[in-house]
Amino acid sequence: MATLVLLNEFVELNAVNSSGWAKSGALAMEAAALDASVFGDGWTKNTAGLKSGTLTIEFLDDFAASQLDATLWPLFGTVVPFKLRPDAGAVSTSNPQYSGNVLIAQHNVGGSLGELAGKSLSFPLSGAVARATS
Repeated sequence: MATLVLLNEFVELNAVNSSGWAKSGALAMEAAALDASVFGDGWTKNTAGLKSGTLTIEFLDDFAASQLDATLWPLFGTVVPFKLRPDAGAVSTSNPQYSGNVLIAQHNVGGSLGELAGKSLSFPLSGAVARATS
């Protein structure tokens, strides 16, 4: 069994490589479980309903011109494309790329005294996610 330490994850929002600001990136997806049980069934029968998900990225903030805050702020309230893969290297069977669209529904500013300026943002998916291996 191979193991992977994330040292160079690739995170892209709206065609901008955001990896240099990101500390973590996670894509969580799920399908709603709909109860399809009827009288006489001894067990619950589930069928998949609508799929949904969230892209969560933890950023270190940068307020300089053309940096993170200036890049994210104009996107607030819009749907933009994203790409995420375990490593910044080429897309392959061992480095799959997940892509789709997210709603930039959050923008946070601030933090705690004596800590790095940063933000953890969760963006809901908007439509299907694709997985590419080449």
